[in-house]
Amino acid sequence: MVDESMDEAPPALVVPADDDDGGKGGGSPEWMATFADLVTLLMCFFVLLFAMSTTQQETFKELVESLRSALGVQSVPETGTREGLTMHAVPSEEPTDNQKIDELGGMVEKEIREIASEVREMILFNKLGGLVNVSESETGVVITMSDLLLFSAGEAILSEKGADILNKVTAVLAQLAYHVKVKGHTDASPISTGRYPSNWELSASRAAAVVKLLVASGLDPSLISAEGYAQYRPVATNDTEKGRARNRRVEIVYERDAIARSFAGMKTY
Repeated sequence: MVDESMDEAPPALVVPADDDDGGKGGGSPEWMATFADLVTLLMCFFVLLFAMSTTQQETFKELVESLRSALGVQSVPETGTREGLTMHAVPSEEPTDNQKIDELGGMVEKEIREIASEVREMILFNKLGGLVNVSESETGVVITMSDLLLFSAGEAILSEKGADILNKVTAVLAQLAYHVKVKGHTDASPISTGRYPSNWELSASRAAAVVKLLVASGLDPSLISAEGYAQYRPVATNDTEKGRARNRRVEIVYERDAIARSFAGMKTY
């Protein structure tokens, strides 16, 4: 007996159409187009970066020469970096007037401190504390000695002790090539003698006596001067004996202006 079912043809294989291609049968998915656009943009971006980081040699040389000419220096980098060229501040070749003034002021201040230090060492070494005093002021270095140490009352002749102390002071002053002023001062007590009609003559004569000794001890006469101020530059009251004693004094002064002119190469007198 023959099975009739063997005579039937097998069913045909049916491939369903792809829903994504709109029934057109095949093709890439839609996201592939977006991805391709992104890759293309990235490629363009990197090409642009490469083009920006590549500098023509001749053009770069011209830029370097231009920068050197504009800045007045020779330290312009020969190669750039992708991070960019960092330009540092270039100091001017010539200092400005303000810089020169500041530098000169610093030199003068240092010299004033050194002069005062040397005089203080001399005072300590010779045990002259209380007899000779040194101070720094807006004027400069002021070395002060009492008239009781140098002169007799109402006189302008140096005492032996005063001359000895001045000689020790001169040993320090002789090392300094600056103009020095010797200033004589009195108290307000009036004086009227045949030799000194007023405190003007007395103060000026005392300053001149000190100058003569300093010159005799080796100081350059062209770098020294004498001035008398009578009672008109007091440092204390004239109403007490102690105050009057402080006002009767001789000052040896190294002025800031004289030191500054010396540093600046100008005459100090």
